[in-house]
Amino acid sequence: MTEKVEHSYNAEDIQVLEGLEAVRKRPGMYIATTSEKGLHHLVQEIVDNAIDEALAGFANEVRVTILPGDIVSVEDNGRGMPTEIHEKTGISTVETIFTVLHAGGKFGGGAYKVSGGLHGVGASVVNALSEFLEVYVYRDGGIHYIRFENGGNTVKPLTRIGECDISKSGSKIIFKPDPTIFTETTVFNFDTLRDRLRQMAFLEKGIKIILRDERLQPPTEITFHFEGGIKEYVAYLNKNRTPIQKDIIYMEGAEEGISAEIAMQYNNGYQSAIYSFCNSINTQEGGTHEEGFRNALTRVINNYAKNVGAIKNEEETLLGEDVREGLTAIISVKHPDPQYEGQTKTKLGNSEVRKIVSQIMGERLERYLMENPDEAKIIVEKAVVAAKARLAAKKARELTRRKNALEISSLPGKLADCSSTDASISEIYLVEGDSAGGSAKQARDSKYQAILPLRGKILNVEKARQHKIFDNNEIRSMITAFGCGILDDVDTSKLRYHKIIIMTDADVDGAHIRTLLLTFFYRFLKQAIDGGFIYIAQAPLYKVTKGREIRYAYREEEMDGIKAELGDRLNIQRYKGLGEMDPEQLWETTMNPENRTLVKVEIEDAMEANEIFEMLMGEEVEPRKNYIIENAKFVVNLDI
Repeated sequence: MTEKVEHSYNAEDIQVLEGLEAVRKRPGMYIATTSEKGLHHLVQEIVDNAIDEALAGFANEVRVTILPGDIVSVEDNGRGMPTEIHEKTGISTVETIFTVLHAGGKFGGGAYKVSGGLHGVGASVVNALSEFLEVYVYRDGGIHYIRFENGGNTVKPLTRIGECDISKSGSKIIFKPDPTIFTETTVFNFDTLRDRLRQMAFLEKGIKIILRDERLQPPTEITFHFEGGIKEYVAYLNKNRTPIQKDIIYMEGAEEGISAEIAMQYNNGYQSAIYSFCNSINTQEGGTHEEGFRNALTRVINNYAKNVGAIKNEEETLLGEDVREGLTAIISVKHPDPQYEGQTKTKLGNSEVRKIVSQIMGERLERYLMENPDEAKIIVEKAVVAAKARLAAKKARELTRRKNALEISSLPGKLADCSSTDASISEIYLVEGDSAGGSAKQARDSKYQAILPLRGKILNVEKARQHKIFDNNEIRSMITAFGCGILDDVDTSKLRYHKIIIMTDADVDGAHIRTLLLTFFYRFLKQAIDGGFIYIAQAPLYKVTKGREIRYAYREEEMDGIKAELGDRLNIQRYKGLGEMDPEQLWETTMNPENRTLVKVEIEDAMEANEIFEMLMGEEVEPRKNYIIENAKFVVNLDI
C-alpha cells in the first residue's frame, strides 16, 4: 500500500475551477460515449475516487454493489469526504464536490500525493448524468447524507442524520444512471465490472475490492485481494500460456517522487503482451514509461548476450521485437503530476518518466540476469531464435509490399478490383471460396466494390512464426491488395479501401474463417481496426416466401416475428452458404448499401481482446475447452 500523505483533508483542500453547465448537453466530452461503455465509465469514476484514498494510504477496502433496478453503490473505508461549508461556494464541501466541475482534492491542495481519478471531474460528471445520486459520509462520529436528482439538482442538502462509531470513516455513493442520457442501455454488465475491478486490485496490492450483484437471487459476490500485486497479475495473464521461465521477474524503485513497478515473464508464444499503467489508469497507447521499459529491455539483453558470447557481431544485434517475443509484462508507475496526451488519458507524456523507468528497469534486470544464469540463458536463446526467424521473414515480407501505382499488375490475380481509385468510397469483400466469390463478383457494383476470394481457411497467425505467415498465399494476397503495409509499417493513409468487409457463410466453418481473419487483423493490421476500416457483413439466415411476398430473416428472432405475422404455409429456405444465393439476392440482402447491415469491428478493451485471441487461437487446449463448455448453453441452432 502507498505511504500515507501527511496532510489534512478539509474544505480548503477542495479547489473550485469552474461550473458544471455543459455535462448533460455534451456528455461525450466527459465520458467519451453514452453507450454501454460510457455507462460503465460512471462506475469507474466513482471507484477511481475510492482507489485514490487507497493510493494515499487511507483506505484498504472498496465495496461495489449492483442493486435491483441497476442502481450502483460504491463504498470505501477512507477518510470520508469533508463535510464543512466550503469557503468559495458557500455550500457544503460534499455538495461542492458533486455539483461543481473541477472541484476536487487533486489540484495542488495536497490532499492526494498521486491520483488516478479525472482530477475532480468524475464525481460531478456522474451526478450530472444520473437520475438520482445519494452520498453517505461517515466522519467524526457522524453519518452525513445528501441527495441529488435529475442531473445534479440538490433536493436534500447535506444533513447529519445519525451517529456512528468515532473510528468509522468512509464514503458511500449510490446512483442510478439517467435513461434519457444512456438511451442505448442502463443495464450494468457484471463481467465488465468484474474485469476492471480485478485489474485495479492487481495494481494496488493489498487492497480488497468486493463486487456484489443483488439483481440475482441468491446474490453473486466476488472478492479481489492480491498481496502479490502485479506479480500475480502477470501470472494471471499467463494462465493460458506456457511460461518458459520459472520466475516472474519483479522490479521496483522510486526517484524524484515517482515510483515504478515492473513484473515480467516469458512464455513459449510469439506474441508480446505489455501493458502499462499510471496511477492505476491503463495507458493503452503506452507513453514514456513504456518507452523506458522497452529501451532498457533491449539494451540489457543485448549487453548480456554479447558478454556470454550468444551474439558475436553487430549484425546479430537483437532488435526490440526479438527481445519482446513471448513476453508478458506489466509496467505501473505512480506520478504526482501525470501529463497525458489526448483527452482520454491513453498515453503518458512526462519525459522524466522515460529515464526513471529505464534506469530502474536496467539496473534490476541486469542484476537478475547476472544472478540467475539459467533463466538468463532461456531468455537470450528465445530472443536469438526470434531474431533468426525475423531475418527469415524479412525476405518473405518484401514480397507483400505494395509496389507503386504504375505496377498495378502486382495486385493478386484473383482480385476483382473496383474501378474507383478513391479509397474513401472503395470497399473490398473478403469472401470464402470460389462459389461465393463468383456470386459476389456478379452481385457487386464494380465501380466501388472489389472482391477477393479466399481459398480455404487462412493460416492461424497466433500459432505461426512470421516467415510462415508471409509465405501464405492468402495472407500475401490480402496484404498486397490492401496496400497499407503491416505491423509497425502500417500507414492507413495508403489503404486502398476504407471498408474491408469480411463476408463468410453463416455456419461453423464460416465463423471459424471469420475468427481466423479477425486474428490476422488484430495481430498484423490493428491500426486498420483502430481506424474503423474493418467490417463484418451480415448475411440472412432465412428466405421466407408467401405468394409473391419475399422476406429475409437475419436472426432467429426475426424469423419468429415473420412467422407470427405471415401465418401458415410459408416457403422457408435456410441459407447455409453465400453460394446458395443468386447474385440478385446477395446484392439485395448483403451488399447493397441501401439495405445491408455491416458490423464495425472495434476494440473496447485491448487487454481483454488479447486474452480472447490467445485463448481461442493459441497453443493451449485446456482454456479453450473450458470456454466451450461454459458457453455451449448460449449456442442456438448449431449447424455441424
